[in-house]
Amino acid sequence: MFATPAIGKLVRVASRITKHGGSAFPGKIVETIDPGFLTRTLAQLPYGVVLVSGTNGKTTTTRMVASMLSDLGLKVFTNPTGSNFVRGVVSALLNEVSLSGKLDADIAVLELDEAYAVHFVKQVKPRYALLLNVMRDQLDRFGEIDTTAKLLSHVAEATTGTVVLNREDPRIAALAAKVPAGTQVKYFGLAENLKHYFPSDDDMATTVSVEGDAASVIADAEPSKEHALPADVTLTAVGDHEAMFGMDGQSYSTAVKLEGVYNLYNAAAALAIVRAVMTDTAAQSKVASTAHACAVSSDELIAAVSRVTPAFGRGEVINVNGSPVELLLVKNPMGFRLSLASFSPSGADTMIIINDQYADGRDMSWLWDVDFTSLRESGVGMVSGVRAWDMALRLGYDQVSVEHVDTDLERAVTAFVNANPGTRKHIYCTYTAMLKARATLGRITEVSDAGVGR
Repeated sequence: MFATPAIGKLVRVASRITKHGGSAFPGKIVETIDPGFLTRTLAQLPYGVVLVSGTNGKTTTTRMVASMLSDLGLKVFTNPTGSNFVRGVVSALLNEVSLSGKLDADIAVLELDEAYAVHFVKQVKPRYALLLNVMRDQLDRFGEIDTTAKLLSHVAEATTGTVVLNREDPRIAALAAKVPAGTQVKYFGLAENLKHYFPSDDDMATTVSVEGDAASVIADAEPSKEHALPADVTLTAVGDHEAMFGMDGQSYSTAVKLEGVYNLYNAAAALAIVRAVMTDTAAQSKVASTAHACAVSSDELIAAVSRVTPAFGRGEVINVNGSPVELLLVKNPMGFRLSLASFSPSGADTMIIINDQYADGRDMSWLWDVDFTSLRESGVGMVSGVRAWDMALRLGYDQVSVEHVDTDLERAVTAFVNANPGTRKHIYCTYTAMLKARATLGRITEVSDAGVGR
């Protein structure tokens, strides 16, 4: 429909003025009046769609992929606010299309929730898919971990160009069997000596810890053992804002702006899918006699990943009264444990905010699978959120002292960040808690606009 973009934009303006309907409301209206809008609009893209999904790391990895592709010369459309359902993608498109319905982009990089990805691929077949992992996240939604893997299998089946899979997650690696003939399968993976840093869902009985500074970890990196599945990109060593990647038998070391060791593995995933995209765009450009996309070297790929900055709430650092405040999203046992391992509590104040709204998952029993003993010496300055008292109880069982508990999130965040000026602060928070904490910080200091938490 020719009028769809105009109607959608009017609905967006009206919803912002009246503060009703939310950011996805325009998408709901457009889906109703023009069900073909999503398919028709994304079909304009010369290099198609990259779909990123999985339990952990979707938002961060989507940002990495979009940032790297843009850095390497492509015009990228993405859904940067984490609106990772079909209606959210439609709403994001309404921001970008012209009144005539034209989308000025070469490629789309889209984060999709595992369940909504199934609905998306019924309308749009992605040219590329990056499937990250399957963890016990929001089991109250999906019932069991294998159900989540089955949802992602529909993405693998629908992808027309290249599917990139996590070699170290057996449920994800097994999806290679679902990939249709003619579609390539590639993997990202870990060196053998790093696997204990990144336990699978089946390995959660062990404690995750990261020791040593960047120089020692990089220098002591052991060569990877032979693996049945060859990885296109392998994370071979990690350090403090430093990583080493293996590609085509060569090692590439680089400084990174990303926070947390878990994001370095996400970077390996991003490198693998970007490498596949840029190889294809170079070939397609030669056929079409265009010059803006060309083959890139491994050095250029590494340089692009070194310039990626953290996604909102994923190791994002916000300055408040001279204190660097780090927002750290936690959604499941592995994510929380890796965050605790990546950010030393020494010399920092710690706050934990736990909500149990739908987007967080209503079942917070997974907190008992997290080892909080690393916080014993420093203690926790503030606990807040809907499940603040549950969190305080859990910390008590690990003999971690808690200074303050306040279920009023805005008041708690304000008090926490204003205390001890100049001291680094870590705020571990579930998804809805992160949005509210970020909005609260936005009223105290300057926070970059990510379109969320307002």
